[in-house]
Amino acid sequence: MRFRQEHWATISLVMFVASMVSPVLSQSNPSGVAMSLEQQGKTAEAETAWSALAKAYPANPEPLAHLGLLEARQERYAEAIRFYRKALALKPAMPGLRLNLGLALFKNGDYKQAIEMFTPLLKATPEDQRLTVLIGMSYYGLGEYAAASPYLKHAAEQDSQNLTLLLTLAHSCLLSHQYPCVLDAFHRIESLNAQSAEADMLVGEALSEMKDTYGAIREFRAAVAANPKEPNVHFGLGYLLWTERQYPEAASEFQTEIDNDPRHIKAMLYLANSEIELNRMEDARALLEAVVKSDAGSSMAHLDLGIVYAEDGRKQDALAEFQVAEKLAPSDVGVHYRIGQLYRSMGRTSEAKAELEKASSLNKAANEGLLKMMSGLPGKDHAHDGQTAAPEHK
Repeated sequence: MRFRQEHWATISLVMFVASMVSPVLSQSNPSGVAMSLEQQGKTAEAETAWSALAKAYPANPEPLAHLGLLEARQERYAEAIRFYRKALALKPAMPGLRLNLGLALFKNGDYKQAIEMFTPLLKATPEDQRLTVLIGMSYYGLGEYAAASPYLKHAAEQDSQNLTLLLTLAHSCLLSHQYPCVLDAFHRIESLNAQSAEADMLVGEALSEMKDTYGAIREFRAAVAANPKEPNVHFGLGYLLWTERQYPEAASEFQTEIDNDPRHIKAMLYLANSEIELNRMEDARALLEAVVKSDAGSSMAHLDLGIVYAEDGRKQDALAEFQVAEKLAPSDVGVHYRIGQLYRSMGRTSEAKAELEKASSLNKAANEGLLKMMSGLPGKDHAHDGQTAAPEHK
């Protein structure tokens, strides 16, 4: 089940790490005007002073490292990376520099390069919690959830009271199809007596993927009770009810999601489909016309709008919508079946036969009996769904 919007349950990586990672402390306290200005928070003046020192002493990495720090503090990570790399070339063993560079790479979204910086550091200090988190979250940022999960699991074991970390672990496990891991993380969240709608949603989706629809519905109901304003919570519950053909309650949940988020296109789409199932065609039409304006690439929206137009006797409009749906989802049995039925009603017998034969061929390849089921279920889209130290990096 993939009802989550693209950024559903995604935790801000930068904010997450900011809460988890202690800053790298300077191991030296260089004197001079530049350091004084930096400590006073006079960034522009400090940059000028460190730049002058960098020009005067081109073989000294410390001014470059401090310039990188100042850029990073202003969230100009690309410039910070440039200065850190120059300093690293001059003194690869400069304490703290590789971590600072890794942090800048991470915050710049260069997760692969960040991992390359952090991994040797973690090997040298394998119990370093901050590095474990950083590597796990870097893999998470890359979408490599199976690789992220072991790091996040180890980090969560070291910080068992961290709800955010447990939620991230559960999400990573879910997206890498490690469903027992999701349930384990959920039970650990429960042990904290934490009321988390997001946790209930995660375990609900895991149960859905494990084909326990009733368990999934139970968890989504718990999520609604925990926080009825949680993004996607009503859509998720509505979707599960929709899969069980409980259309009146599903429609109510979709409508509540729209009330919470009037721009929730998928809630509008599935509400419209539920309205079709409930034979409320006019309500469905208004929703679907709005959906296709916002998301012209939804085959389900065009298919359902075609169904509504056909029911209203607008056969040419229906055909136009079906043909768009066919272009978007050429292997969708339902589309070809609907086109065939429409052609038949228009007296275009040979074209109807060709479309129904396509539907039959696709049906045999995908699922025996689907055409028979669809004859009683209009509107479904079954395709979708000394040692100089680097300065502190904060």
